[in-house]
Amino acid sequence: MNYFCCSDTRRNTIRDHPYLNGIDYVEVLDNESDPYHERQTTLFVHFLKSLHPGTLNISNLKIEGGERIKNIKVVSIAAENEAYYPLSPPTEEQNVLMVKVSEAGDFSTYTLRLVKDRRNDAPPDGFDTVLSTVDFSFKVLCPGDFDCKPACSCPTEPKSSPQINYLAKDYTSFRQLMLDRMALLLPGWKERNAADIGIVLVELLAYTADYLSYRQDAIATEAYLETARKRISIKRHARLVDYFMHDGCNGRAWLHVQVPPEVNGLEFKKGQGSDITKILTRVEELPAVIRPDSPEFEKAMNAEAKVFELMHDITLHAAHNEMTFYTWCGKNCCLPKGATSATIRGSFPHLKPGNILVLAEKKGPETGMPEDADPLHRHAVRLTKVTQLYDLACDEIPGSPLYSSPLYGSPPHYFPVTKIQWAQEDALPFPLCISTPSGEQDVSVALGNIVLVDHGHTIVDEKKSSLQPFVVPDITTTFVTDTGNDCNHCEPEERTPVLPRFRPRLVNGPLTYAAPFDLGMEPISAAALIKSEVQLAIPVITLHETAAGGSVPDSQVWKPKLDLLNSASNAKEFTVEQESNGIAYIRFGDNKQGARPASGTQLFASCRIGNGINGNVGANTLAHIVTNDAAVIAGLQQEVVVWNPLAAQGGTEAETIAEVKQYAPVAFRRQERAVTAADYEEFARRCNADVQKAAATFRWTGSWKTVFLSIDRFGGREVDPGFEKDLRTCLEKYRLAGFDLEIDVPIYVSLELNMEVCVHPQYIAGDVKKALWVLFSNQMLPDGQPGVFHPNNFSFGQPVYLSRLYAAAQSTPGVLSVKITRFQRQGLDNSDARSAGRLKIGRREIARLDNDPDFPERGVFRLTMLGGR
Repeated sequence: MNYFCCSDTRRNTIRDHPYLNGIDYVEVLDNESDPYHERQTTLFVHFLKSLHPGTLNISNLKIEGGERIKNIKVVSIAAENEAYYPLSPPTEEQNVLMVKVSEAGDFSTYTLRLVKDRRNDAPPDGFDTVLSTVDFSFKVLCPGDFDCKPACSCPTEPKSSPQINYLAKDYTSFRQLMLDRMALLLPGWKERNAADIGIVLVELLAYTADYLSYRQDAIATEAYLETARKRISIKRHARLVDYFMHDGCNGRAWLHVQVPPEVNGLEFKKGQGSDITKILTRVEELPAVIRPDSPEFEKAMNAEAKVFELMHDITLHAAHNEMTFYTWCGKNCCLPKGATSATIRGSFPHLKPGNILVLAEKKGPETGMPEDADPLHRHAVRLTKVTQLYDLACDEIPGSPLYSSPLYGSPPHYFPVTKIQWAQEDALPFPLCISTPSGEQDVSVALGNIVLVDHGHTIVDEKKSSLQPFVVPDITTTFVTDTGNDCNHCEPEERTPVLPRFRPRLVNGPLTYAAPFDLGMEPISAAALIKSEVQLAIPVITLHETAAGGSVPDSQVWKPKLDLLNSASNAKEFTVEQESNGIAYIRFGDNKQGARPASGTQLFASCRIGNGINGNVGANTLAHIVTNDAAVIAGLQQEVVVWNPLAAQGGTEAETIAEVKQYAPVAFRRQERAVTAADYEEFARRCNADVQKAAATFRWTGSWKTVFLSIDRFGGREVDPGFEKDLRTCLEKYRLAGFDLEIDVPIYVSLELNMEVCVHPQYIAGDVKKALWVLFSNQMLPDGQPGVFHPNNFSFGQPVYLSRLYAAAQSTPGVLSVKITRFQRQGLDNSDARSAGRLKIGRREIARLDNDPDFPERGVFRLTMLGGR
């Protein structure tokens, strides 16, 4: 056989021929129950058509081949119904011939040939020339360790490698290499003129080779974290070790909207899409309220004004413009550092928990002049409780409205007072003076109508797309996938359609990255609202997929994700990859992790532009509202003042490549499972910033181990059910299987402290005693420092040293000497701690001395004053 065909065309042709016949295949009979000398000596020759009796005899069959066993003779032949049945099921037509041979062959390939007679190898009359010969093996039924599938039928010829100089890497060397090769192949061609068509082709190929060589080097460079130069490559490498490279975050600011007196209940809405309410930085000669389609807005954009946008809706009331603190007839008053409550003069029925106020110093405390007010004395708080109170004593407050009391009649009269409280996280970071020695109560004020805004300008594509290109390419090319069938061309090659790469870039930039925001989260503070978690920031962009000629409202929406590793195959999600030059590229899925847009569709973007530290504008720089809301324009057009009392914050630049190369290789070393007691203590502090310290203990509870975790919160706050639930939820992902978790309160050790103090003769003993009483309290002092026994000064296992108590007492003005006569656990008479100079505290215990007459069991502090005036 000198050729091989994969199709059955010849068999089908002979089967349909009016008289020609041929061999279809050969079977070898090999039964294990037969005697050994009879095994593999019977052949069943299957023909394409029925055989007429007497058509073939022994002289018409010839067996050739063999290596060890040769010259095998045909002993007898018989039709199928005359002897054994073949291995295959018998057919109705007699097209099987049973052939007995003299002996079994070896493991080589034999050939069964139909001939006219012993001397003439031509096929008998009525038999096809091609199908009168068939190859077979006697050992086809013998067990083997390998697949019986034949080897390569048409193996490819080995290719000889050309002589190539692999040191050629640039245009010049490639050009010279090709000219040298042409001199070897075509020695007669010696033209070197630049206009010659041969030289032109050589130089074009050299240019292409130079480009491909640079691309190969670039790919090899980007394949490793240490050598990569492109930001996208660095980000992908870092993600392999669970390190998320951030692209920065936008800034946030508190905006104060001072409305005209007649405004009461005006809805100031955020808006959506292109109608979102914008706030601009100050541009001279522009009004406070402008329209987005006006020349004023175009002027502001030409002046490169920073654009901020509202993050939530707010209801504006003129009464909330500026609220004065109430001092209950006091003069020269102030809110101490750490204050979480205050009272304001008047009744404010629309002031509710969740509202934001900015406590600001309006005038200088000493001079009463606005120019002397400290701009750093401004602080935002989020109200947690608003209580309506009344004052019946002070009836000489100028400018305050009088109300007849339904309870007491008239006179007397009462004055409405509103008490406001805010979260501990928003505690006042500095003392704030609210009245002067002369009794002026507008030194500091509470600013209402505060709304949160963040940096970024929303752009919505309507007719022209911000993506380039914006049309998804069609599938135009099919690539062959390597299936390992190169040696057998009869098996069809699998052709998989490879989708063309589609990574459009965003024309506008820089793209805004913003942390998730939810005003309805409870409990939450103003500090938490203004803070932006850069690691959680996601790109602010959505894509709309439409058919060619379709409209955007009828489109399908695609949303951004940090990556597509967890995206479903049909999820309409994408990720944004940003280069160091600020250009953002959109990467879609491959219909395995994330879907791919349909070919031929168009994409339009809705995104925000503006990111990084450019959004950290200073205080009093926002000055203009851009809106189409007719109600807002009518209500705020006159006498509205828009400004930000505090500087914007949170704007962060994108993480640099150098930082990622430094931190990413060790990011995987971060412990993410709790095994030891120290792990649970560390994860408790990591889960909640309000945890000062934790103490973990393993105990066997009868069936399994339980981790008892005692929590010490800052400020000695209670471990309430809400706090416990949040902490338990966070710790769940670190807890090992088979361990239960119980969160406990600390074991407080109440102290008993007696002190004898010798007072300087020039000081009043009562004043010194009061100063010591305040110093050794568990409260924050007026100067913002914690008292000696403030809860933040003690935690689990921390001993109480006698020397520190002496030092604190001796530092008080008027104290000559101090003697501590009792220093022990409350209720246990023992002088060991006083003798040793320290009181030992257990690992799960916390020292406490509140000196509260309502709770004497929480510690007692006694003072004996000697001397003084």
